[in-house]
Amino acid sequence: MSSLESAIAGDDASHAVPSQGPGAAPTGSGSQGASAKPDEDITSLIEDHIIPKLDPEFLRYFAKHHVPAPQPNIPIEHVRANPQAFRSPCALDTSGYPGVTEDSFASTRDDNVRIPVRVYYPDEARHGPGPYPVHLNFHGGGFVLGDLDTEGALCLRMREAGVVVVDVAYRLCPETVWGKCFQDAWDALNWVRDSSTTLYINPSSLSIGGISAGAHISLVLQHLARDAGIPLKLCMASVTPATDALTYTYYTDSPFPSFHEFHRGPVLPWARIKFFGQTCMPRDTLPSLRQQWPDWWFAPLRAANWTGLCDSFIRTAEADPLRDEGEAYAMKLVAGGNRVTIKRYLGCPHTFMYLDCMSKKHEYDRDAVDALRAAHGLI
Repeated sequence: MSSLESAIAGDDASHAVPSQGPGAAPTGSGSQGASAKPDEDITSLIEDHIIPKLDPEFLRYFAKHHVPAPQPNIPIEHVRANPQAFRSPCALDTSGYPGVTEDSFASTRDDNVRIPVRVYYPDEARHGPGPYPVHLNFHGGGFVLGDLDTEGALCLRMREAGVVVVDVAYRLCPETVWGKCFQDAWDALNWVRDSSTTLYINPSSLSIGGISAGAHISLVLQHLARDAGIPLKLCMASVTPATDALTYTYYTDSPFPSFHEFHRGPVLPWARIKFFGQTCMPRDTLPSLRQQWPDWWFAPLRAANWTGLCDSFIRTAEADPLRDEGEAYAMKLVAGGNRVTIKRYLGCPHTFMYLDCMSKKHEYDRDAVDALRAAHGLI
């Protein structure tokens, strides 16, 4: 029996990090028939030394539903023509759900460009009539993938904190030059503040957050808000990229051990990072991009000023190549005298919070709701 088959079958000796018991059956769509034998090529996608570090619930999911990482030379036209093949497992079209509305705001830098948003209101019967605190969410997807459905299920969950959640469909690469996403995020923050009456929110109780690329956007926005004197209650960033990894020539360019250890792990192997990098910032465009945008936008870890930033909740995943740089960002915040909560989810890969079959995903959701309630004074 291979190490992966042993992990899926529930052999205690194979698990460095036990979950809710080696034989626990996963829940959620697509997860029935828990102990399926893995496809022949799965061990080529996860190196043997990583398998014992992964939560058994994830291994069972991956054995049945793994999707090989896109190669760096995959045409973006293929990606755009096959959106369902690249959607997150928790993607949900929430348009038309009770308490969910569609809106948009104008870009302040590009004429005739409007940025769509989806606005989630809490249940008035449970949380009172408002106006409510507001949380801006920026989805993941490597600056290339994602839309207002990507984290629909997560946004529904976050509004249970008693806050309005504004999910922002910032512009993607390569159709839009990398860096515009930060301008879109800044415009989103200011539009929300200026639209407090129509959105029925409290503009003095704002928080921001995101996952993966959306976390990167949130980190940049955290510094921009501080510099502009805009108070934020919380920056909640998860599986956070904090370096310019998309510009690396090879994974060994990273100074962080987790980037090396998990470069052939699940969900976000080096091949996928390279695909995102070559799509966002091809080598021939890098010099002009570096002239166009501040250096620390590429790598928030290189920001110059770490004082006076809002409270932060930085969440990482143990088996994620981005783990160490997210935690390094958190420690920079600590060194700057800011209030920071850091949590590492053991046994989890990148974007584990998209997988309903994992108990750690539900823990993640509860943590988000608790953090938003605390930050906005709702407990």
